[in-house]
Amino acid sequence: MKINLLVGGPIENYPERLLENRDQDELWVGADKGAVRLCEAGIRPLLSIGDFDSSTNRERYLVDVMSKEVMTSVPEKDDTDTELCLRLIEQRFHPDLISIYGATGGRIDHLLANLFCLLRPEFLNMISKVEFIDKNNVIRFYNPGEHEIKQIEGMRYLAFVSMGPVDDLNLYDEKYRLRHADLSRVISLASNEFVSETAHFSFKNGNVCVIWSKD
Repeated sequence: MKINLLVGGPIENYPERLLENRDQDELWVGADKGAVRLCEAGIRPLLSIGDFDSSTNRERYLVDVMSKEVMTSVPEKDDTDTELCLRLIEQRFHPDLISIYGATGGRIDHLLANLFCLLRPEFLNMISKVEFIDKNNVIRFYNPGEHEIKQIEGMRYLAFVSMGPVDDLNLYDEKYRLRHADLSRVISLASNEFVSETAHFSFKNGNVCVIWSKD
């Protein structure tokens, strides 16, 4: 099962026509402003979560009417709306993949909170099934092991980001290769590229974020 999660980032950073002509069988969850945008597009969220403190009365009514379930959070809380959604998505639906849209292009602190929340102990078991997608980037996360990744049409560049200390990182067949690298801190090995339709990498400890991107 795949769940799409829409959070409240800038619409101009969405993939082109994200909310247009969607398959009615797709499953969506909305976080605060993301829930409003889903409902305005005629998409009925499985679950809408947020404090909705910046929503108008009309928007809140729309969310209440369109959503299968609404959970209202308090504005001042320890968890972000994205974290609340991730927790409930896992508890309720146990999906194989969670695709998150609207998480980039706005406030940098929100972006970092969204990316690094996956390193919290309660989310680590989910890290390999979460991806962030916007019009220029696809971001996925990997646990230690050997991995094959596939080229995404239109995405020229490839980056490998250590989410903390990483041991024995190997980039076997990318344009710029790397062997047995131990990374002691967060670092982005940016502007790599595929040389064929697939690429392979491995590492032994830590977590690695891989970013497909285009200009």
